[in-house]
Amino acid sequence: MDPESLRLLTELLDAPGPSGFESAPARVWRRAAAFADAVRTDVAGNSFATVNPAGAPRVMFAGHVDEIGLMIVHVDDEGYLYFEPIGGWDHQVFVGQRVRLLTKEGAIPGVIGKRAIHLIEPDDRTKASKASDLWIDIGAADKEDALRMVRIGDAGILDSRVTTFPNDRLVSKSLDNRVGAFVVLEALRRLAADRPAAAAVTAVATCQEEIAYTGGGARTSAAGLIPDIAVVVDVTHATDYPGVEKKRIGDLRLGGGPVLSRGSVVSPVVFDLLRETAEAEGIPYMVQAAPRETSTDADAIFTATKGIATGLVSVPLRYMHSPNEMVVLKDLDLAAGLLAAFARRLTADTNLAPM
Repeated sequence: MDPESLRLLTELLDAPGPSGFESAPARVWRRAAAFADAVRTDVAGNSFATVNPAGAPRVMFAGHVDEIGLMIVHVDDEGYLYFEPIGGWDHQVFVGQRVRLLTKEGAIPGVIGKRAIHLIEPDDRTKASKASDLWIDIGAADKEDALRMVRIGDAGILDSRVTTFPNDRLVSKSLDNRVGAFVVLEALRRLAADRPAAAAVTAVATCQEEIAYTGGGARTSAAGLIPDIAVVVDVTHATDYPGVEKKRIGDLRLGGGPVLSRGSVVSPVVFDLLRETAEAEGIPYMVQAAPRETSTDADAIFTATKGIATGLVSVPLRYMHSPNEMVVLKDLDLAAGLLAAFARRLTADTNLAPM
């Protein structure tokens, strides 16, 4: 990955943006999309960048830009803040973490508190903590002091920044799924810089995927675009670390290339086109079975409007929904190359109906 692309990825990952509060990473994404023919946002918070808008077919590349987080729900008389998760947390992760709270006046720091081990009865020491057992300390003297700094409904994130590791590995709290938003934009940049595709291609940084009980930004953006084809880029569980059951998920490893989903809510035509593109371009890939839903934006896009031929490309990820998720940069580069090559193979005559 070239230094400029890595700089953009790092800026995206460190920008705080839990579901429903994605403005900061979305602004970074749109600024980096200045090369496109058209860049815009919508009232839901999705961001769009289009190359060759008059082309055919209409293609949507989607990666969600939100991350899991937390929200302030109560402030007590002593100035301690109580919170609920935004998205799917393992509550054990919260214990002892630093947080950044996103207030009207800017980000403020806090720490998540829990009774010290010395003050917990022996029988209770092995019990799992829940968010309701914890609180956030921002150093307030009392409730009035705290409410001068925060408001009920303010969101926050765990305060973990990007770290590089050996062997091309990157660690961050928000790889799920800023890497998807990065990959779709990087694919679009390659299309714009190289020979043009016949297709009109729009990269979308979707919002609210982590709380997408009704489809989130994926459904609204697909309904607005009405694409002929969509490819969603998200992360999937790597199974190359201890304790993960390959028999349930598959043999997926960091550095193995993009993962192509094959299953019930994935178009078999788009899957075959992605597989054929990878093989023609010499791009290594893995296949993951998806017998039911995929728990990604693909679920909402596949059934949007009158139905959209949808594929899912995933990046292998370790330690999902933690402050220290891990990917290999090569997998992002290969995924972007796959999407760009896929778009160039499409024509107005591409038949998307399953045979």
